[in-house]
Amino acid sequence: MSYIPRLKKQYKEEIVPALKKQFAFKSEMRVPKLEKIIISQGIGEAVADKKVIDYAIEDVALIAGQKPVATLSKKDVSNFKLRKGMPIGTKVTLRGDNMYEFLDRLISVALPRTRDFRGVPAKGFDGRGNFNMGIKEHIIFPEIDIDKVNKILGMDVTFVTTTESDEEAKALLDSFGFPFTK
Repeated sequence: MSYIPRLKKQYKEEIVPALKKQFAFKSEMRVPKLEKIIISQGIGEAVADKKVIDYAIEDVALIAGQKPVATLSKKDVSNFKLRKGMPIGTKVTLRGDNMYEFLDRLISVALPRTRDFRGVPAKGFDGRGNFNMGIKEHIIFPEIDIDKVNKILGMDVTFVTTTESDEEAKALLDSFGFPFTK
């Protein structure tokens, strides 16, 4: 028997029937689901030091369980000494089992390790059913060894859902146990 992530199993068995009843959907296919999670970092110091990108790629690979790609600058900006094609960040898109595993670790382990954590503000919805949040320190993830970190970096996490409504997307993330502030 193959392994099924805890939140994926919970989604199929508990969340789909609850959301179907809550929003009076006629079909289970109408129930919103999580499509993908995108983790991205913008690293301005990468212009001066190329090794910062390599360290960031290693750290995000440990956190996500999947190798990220370096994002390249699209144009020259002389004030920042930036040339077109220079690496200035990292990003990784998680889908399927990797996505559910990351979400589980984020909700149950990483976010509660944040200093003075009182919940995530629910103001990160974009009007189309997607949620964006920022993490100030990537060392809140247990996969990162604090002694080996060269620079503490922040990251942006985007949750893309299949719904067009922020209300339905918030209900979906709430049912996964996402710690929104009250």
